[in-house]
Formats: sequence, C-alpha cells, structure tokens
Amino acid sequence: MGAAAVFYAGWHLLGVRELKPERRIDSSTLFDLVKLAFGAVAGTGALVALVVAYRRQRVDEDGALREATRLHTERFTTAVSQLGDPSEAVRLGGVHALAGLADDAPTRDLRQTGIDVLCAYLRMPYIAEGDLPPDDVEARHSFLALREVRHTIIRIIRDHLRLPADHPHSWQGHDFDFTGVTFDGGDFSQATFSAGTVSFQQARFPQAATGAGAPVSFIGAVFCGADVDFSGAKFEGGKVSFKHAKFSGGRVLFAATEFSAGYVEFSHAQVSGGELNFAVAIFTGCEVSFPGLVMTAGLISFVGAIFRRSAVRFQRALFSGGIVTVAGQFIGGGLDMSQAQSPAPGWLPASVPDGVRLPDAWNR
Repeated sequence: MGAAAVFYAGWHLLGVRELKPERRIDSSTLFDLVKLAFGAVAGTGALVALVVAYRRQRVDEDGALREATRLHTERFTTAVSQLGDPSEAVRLGGVHALAGLADDAPTRDLRQTGIDVLCAYLRMPYIAEGDLPPDDVEARHSFLALREVRHTIIRIIRDHLRLPADHPHSWQGHDFDFTGVTFDGGDFSQATFSAGTVSFQQARFPQAATGAGAPVSFIGAVFCGADVDFSGAKFEGGKVSFKHAKFSGGRVLFAATEFSAGYVEFSHAQVSGGELNFAVAIFTGCEVSFPGLVMTAGLISFVGAIFRRSAVRFQRALFSGGIVTVAGQFIGGGLDMSQAQSPAPGWLPASVPDGVRLPDAWNR
C-alpha cells in the first residue's frame, strides 16, 4: 500500500512539474520509480522498528529499575530491623548491610536514604562515658558495645568520604545530619567534604571519664565546597584535631560554639578560600591553636567571640592573603599572633582590640 502511494506520487510529479511529456514511460524510468517507492517504504519501516525498539528498551529499563528498587526495599527493611536488635553484634551486621545497600542503591535518593538512617542512629539518645553510673560494670559493658556500633558508623562514613568523587561508592556530595550527636571519639581524618550539607549543630564533644579526653580527628580533612556547620556544638574538655586540614571553599561555621577546658588544633592547616567562622563562639579555659597555619585566601572570623581565660594562638602562622577579622571580648584571655608571619607589615585589615598580640612589625 505504501509502495503504491509513493509510486503514484512519483507518477503525478512527472506531470505536475511539466516534465517532458511521455505517452509511454520507458522501462528505466518505471524501474527507478519502483526503487524509489520500495526504498521509501523500507526507510519508513526501519524508522518504525527503531521507535518500537526504543520504547521496548525504555519499558525494559523501567521494569528493571522497579525490580531493583523492590529488592532494595526488601533488603533495606531487613537491615533497618537489625539496627533495633538487642544484640550489638546483630546491630553491627545491620550497619554494614545498610552501608552495602547505600553503595548498591539504584538511585541517588535511595543512597541518601541509607545515609540518613545511619546518621539517625547516631542521633539517638546516648549516654557518654563520663555520665555512666560509677561502679556499674553491666552498664559499662553495654556502653562499650554500643559505642563500638556508633564508632563503626563514623568509620564507615569516613571511608566513603575518602573515596574520589567519581568513585561509584563515594558518598561525597550527600547530606549528613549529625545534629545533637555525642562524639566521644570518632575519626573523620582524610575525609573530603566537597558538596552537600553537613550539620554538627548542637553536637557534643565530651571529655572521657579517664580525664584524658576523647579525641575526635579531622586530620587531613578537605573542606572544598560543602557547608559544614558546628553552630551551637560543645567541645567539653576533649581534643579535636584539624591538623593538616585544607579549607579551599564552602563554609565551616563554629558560630555560637562553646569550647571549654579542652584543646582544638588547626596545626599546619591550609586556608586558600572559603570561610572559617568563629562568630559569637565562646572560649572558656581552653586553647585553640593554629601553629604553622598557611593562609593565602579566604576568611577567618572571630567577630563577637568571647574569650574567658582562654588562648587562641597562631604560632608560626604564615599569612599572604585572605582576611582575619578579630572583634571580640577578652576576659582573662587573648589571641596571640605575635609569632605569625606576613610578607607585608600591616596585613591584618581589621581593627584589633586589646587582648590581641601582634608582631611588632605589623601596624594596627
């Protein structure tokens, strides 16, 4: 039928275009018309077959995704139920199962769901070691088992944030909600926070019962685009290390954060962009240290910070760019930049209040 239509169109065209009239069409012309007709039909058939194949492929892909999602949901439900098991060993199994499910999730949203569940487990009510009843052996054993589960979650998150962004199992760019979490230890060293939102708001970093502190490590962490928020967090006597950390983009906020009787170090950190903000932070009987800091761009701000019997030190820090803003209250404490170095005197652009020690060569 299609070939006949094409043939007729070709026949009509010969007359409409007023081509050389022929009472009879020779065999060569007739053969060309036939070839044209069947060629057009073949092309149309190929196009129809291509469309049908494409639609069939889409249907198959949608069906495969639905099946993968169904299987993922079944496994996810099982893993989540393990997290609520009374046995800490079963909970550990559930943690690893959820991490594996997040790695194999068929969509980004399902991966984020797995991450959200792990973070939610850390946000559940938790008694730190220093808050345990004294001489209660059973309570301590339960605490140690639960802490192992929690630290395993932190370690799994760290390991996935260490992977390159293009790695199929990398969790960079996802959101992590640690709001109100108690970190009595934990290791985020070498992790990269490159996108997404990471919240440590209202988190606690308590001192260990032994009095030696509960170290939390961000050693070598890279902050290059994510918003990492420690606003309202409390560092209560433990040690938190940002040694060799790199700040090149995004914002790391310590707004209204409380530092008391502990030690927070940014030893040999590098600031080449982004924002490191201690606005309205409260320092009480503690030391925050930036020995060997190298700053070439970006912002470090202490606007509105309160220093009570505390010291913030920039020993041997090197400043060649960026902005440091100091405008706080000093009550028996201070900010010491006397050993810092700058290529040009008077580099510090902000007004410097009493309680801040600068090198003699710098202009106030």
